[in-house]
Amino acid sequence: MKLFLYLVKILLVKLNIKNETSRLKAVVLGTAESNGPEPSLEEAYDPKSAEFIKMGSYPKEKDMVAEMDAVAKVLEKYDVQVFRPKIIKDYNQIFTRDIAFVIDDKFIKSNILPDREQEIEAISHVIQQIDPSKVLQLPEEAHIEGGDVMPFGDYILVGTYRGADYKDYITARTNVQAVEALQELFPNKKVVSFNLRKSNTEPRDNALHLDCCFQPVGKGKAIIHRNGFLEEEEYTWLVNLFGKENVFEITRDEMYYMNSNIFSIAEDVVISEKNFTRLNAWLREQGITVEEVPYAEISKQEGLLRCSTLPLIRE
Repeated sequence: MKLFLYLVKILLVKLNIKNETSRLKAVVLGTAESNGPEPSLEEAYDPKSAEFIKMGSYPKEKDMVAEMDAVAKVLEKYDVQVFRPKIIKDYNQIFTRDIAFVIDDKFIKSNILPDREQEIEAISHVIQQIDPSKVLQLPEEAHIEGGDVMPFGDYILVGTYRGADYKDYITARTNVQAVEALQELFPNKKVVSFNLRKSNTEPRDNALHLDCCFQPVGKGKAIIHRNGFLEEEEYTWLVNLFGKENVFEITRDEMYYMNSNIFSIAEDVVISEKNFTRLNAWLREQGITVEEVPYAEISKQEGLLRCSTLPLIRE
């Protein structure tokens, strides 16, 4: 009897993620607490962080904590179960989407930059509540981060970089081997990959992840930035998937400010940055409730709302 109760207690989280917009029930939200000192230029993982380090305006911990608290309040308003990482002293744990992702009922640990491996350990208390047979990791040579992975019904949409100079880009986070590994893991789905534009020096020309230049939203709608894609036909395929009339095209500057990196609580509710005036107006025209939050400081690290969240269960 005690063993049965123990198992019931441990296996609490029944994963279910089939898309980006169904009603959210459980999520891991990152934390900005004990974020550590400002990194040096050499320690910057992306060109946007480097830009703000050079400018002397890298975000302060207290401001980022306040921004994440605002998101937590919105999630609680919609009765979403919110998990948070255990605090690691002086360590950046904001972007939980990088470290893992869920497709259907499988929790897949990302193969991420070696310096960030502690982040997955900080959510071990969440992983322990998942059926161990559902917790997976791709082969070591398959580099992948959750920002590049989007379940979309029968599709898995994946951002990658196919250039022979992949190793030269710290901004190239998901490789071709990972795309192939996902297809093997989900043989009944169509894994479609997109060759993304990368830059180590210019954030306005760098799609760090797929969600930095594209995201489904609402019912059959999408946000997209054409120049985030190296292959015109792949961009066109996505537009055709949704229909041109259902696609909101963002500008180079809007991509820089992370307009495609909002987060859906449901088909008719999103969390968005309060300064995304044009996007938020369009979302409301589509009948979507927009919960606006301040997130401009966190965006200085080339990540926004989707990057900060790891959905576990959607209805």
